[in-house]
Amino acid sequence: MQVTVNGTTADVADDTTVADVVAERSGGHDRVAVALNGDVVPRSGWAQARLSPGDALEVLAPTAGG
Repeated sequence: MQVTVNGTTADVADDTTVADVVAERSGGHDRVAVALNGDVVPRSGWAQARLSPGDALEVLAPTAGG
């Protein structure tokens, strides 16, 4: 199925969870924030949050700035 991850269309398996995408896209970095269709998904819910066709997922890592 197709979903949008960080603004880019991606093909994922039908049973893909937020945790699956975070593991794949964050390079093992677990200090990220996740929003699914504009709603924040707490880390405790990543494994239960299954993606649906057309979903928009944002995986954001903190950055230092000044």
